[in-house]
Amino acid sequence: MKSIASVYKIGRGPSSSHTVGPYHAAQVFGGRYPEADAFRVTLYGSLAFTGVGHGTGKAIKAALPNAEVLFDRENTELPHPNTMRFEALKNGQSIGSRRIFSIGGGSIRIEGEESEEEREVYPQKNFTEILSLCRERSLNLAQFIYRMEDQTLRQYLSEVWEAMKAAVKRGLSADGILPGGLGVSRKAKMLYEKRCYNESADVTMNREIAAYAYAVSEENADEQLVVTAPTCGSCGVLPAVMYYMHSERGFPEEEILDALAVGGLIGNVIRTNASISGAECGCQAEIGSACSMAAGALATLYGLNIDQVEYAAEIAMEHNLGLTCDPVKGLVQIPCIERNAVAAMRAISSVNLSRFLYTTRKISFDEVVATMYRTGKDMDEKYRETSHGGLAQIYYAG
Repeated sequence: MKSIASVYKIGRGPSSSHTVGPYHAAQVFGGRYPEADAFRVTLYGSLAFTGVGHGTGKAIKAALPNAEVLFDRENTELPHPNTMRFEALKNGQSIGSRRIFSIGGGSIRIEGEESEEEREVYPQKNFTEILSLCRERSLNLAQFIYRMEDQTLRQYLSEVWEAMKAAVKRGLSADGILPGGLGVSRKAKMLYEKRCYNESADVTMNREIAAYAYAVSEENADEQLVVTAPTCGSCGVLPAVMYYMHSERGFPEEEILDALAVGGLIGNVIRTNASISGAECGCQAEIGSACSMAAGALATLYGLNIDQVEYAAEIAMEHNLGLTCDPVKGLVQIPCIERNAVAAMRAISSVNLSRFLYTTRKISFDEVVATMYRTGKDMDEKYRETSHGGLAQIYYAG
């Protein structure tokens, strides 16, 4: 497995696959051809169908101002749903080209090459192997991670946490209508400030966690700076849970960083053995993965044992199985923002169940990850981030 640092990327929304990844790809390709006077970038698959709503062309042009961006919606024989072809031009003639894939979470893969991000850090392939080693050496998951990773990881996690907190705070104070034409208004500030009469402690907790998730997701939809966790479309889940536990329950930031490390490991296992790409496996790969990461992180924060952490992550994923990726009008707004809030609350419920029932479980985390991947592959393409099915279809039908 790769470093968990690659699960968390700080970048501008609204989509890790459709903006963060393509922007990075444009930077890399453009840097190889400084002599080029123009570039041509062709988008295929999910990038072609939802790239306008996601701002993919804008992201590419931010890195390559002199690029022509084309949308090919006819070619279906693709090695990955998020395929791009970059061409460098000099005096109208091609001087180089390369296919690059946006593989989810802002990560890219250049055809025929192995990047530094692809460097193997963990010899373990799945959670079962990690669990075995931790038991053998009497390690908890955070200790295991710090033994395997570069010593700079903790500092990077601190930067990630600062970016997450900043996104929550900005989102809670912002008003207005989100861009894109749907007329969706920001709701985080209202959720946070509007207390119900005789509101119980549980209702207050859910309202505040939902407000934090809305805050980050609305910042993402507004193309502001967020952290992939593991994607932009699901970036509100983990920060919402961690921010609540820090600001309202008083968990210290040192412990939050350990929790983020474990959440990243869970996301890494999913990415290695399945996918975190909505274009490849539907929203279960994004929101489901984020829910698992948040559940595992929270279980770690609570000091639960490694079996309870695994069970919390498994429950969280299991009850997102089959979730379709159907962004209305190709925008990361409906149903995406609301789903972040629901998943954050579901992560907490998953931990509460795992605390008491972990000795009775029958399904391992690895088994539910494999199931998610098979489910995603079985899904009709229109339910995998093409905006042709589900809720998105109402805008094509009417």
